[in-house]
Amino acid sequence: MLPGAGRSVLRFENVSLAFDETPALAGVSFDVREGETRILLGSAGSGKTVLLKMALGLLRPDSGRVFVFGEDITGLPEARLFDIRARIGILFQEGGLFDSLTIEENVAYPLLNQRLLRIPVSEAAPRVEEALRFVELEHTLEKLPSELSGGMRRRVGIARAVVSRPPLVLYDSPTAGLDPITAHTIVSLIMKARDLENTTTLIVTHRYQDGTWMHDFRYNPKSGQLEADRRELRPEKPATVFSVMREGRVVFEGGRAEIEACTDPYVAKFVKH
Repeated sequence: MLPGAGRSVLRFENVSLAFDETPALAGVSFDVREGETRILLGSAGSGKTVLLKMALGLLRPDSGRVFVFGEDITGLPEARLFDIRARIGILFQEGGLFDSLTIEENVAYPLLNQRLLRIPVSEAAPRVEEALRFVELEHTLEKLPSELSGGMRRRVGIARAVVSRPPLVLYDSPTAGLDPITAHTIVSLIMKARDLENTTTLIVTHRYQDGTWMHDFRYNPKSGQLEADRRELRPEKPATVFSVMREGRVVFEGGRAEIEACTDPYVAKFVKH
């Protein structure tokens, strides 16, 4: 077990899946532990998003097993999967907001529609405002997604992902297509969400820099600022693990030092970029 690691939160055991005989995942195995940050790198078509969908039970493997919070979800009926998903936050690519709903309605959606989370509208309102204040968009309650910039929509997506305070949050390409300053803002918000709630975090990305930020910094609630996070000062610090996918397989797994020392050309191209 890695330093600072807790119980298993998300585990894949030799998982394979094919679409029309084309492999999407091939013998994938890994274990994300409580409080851990997992950075999943890979080029387009490597299987990263398929893996996230399988973690949510939206896709089922042809073989192998998937465990979430210690429960085998591989063959669970849809009704039971709804309850599992209620404990998982998800930021979809481009934010994944409902175009016809206001920002307030978008962020409130999990609280009002998930059976295990469902609360009265009167109780949801302050939770939504708190989540939007967290991403510094509390002034956008009545706006529609089309009235916001791409970076702002991504921040609203984070607010919706964390409004229910889930123990596991999945981020699908959270900085894709964003300028460097906005991308840094998004990663900082992900870090803030992780460190305030000790959330287990899985980030799918092609940007190695997203992972180094998550590895090197933490959010200090006392100062409200990001600060360097050095393991020698916090030996109990949960691990940041880098995984690299290629053609549906996990071809590398390790810490920052290991990935930067890796000589495999495919793995090295993510570090160099």
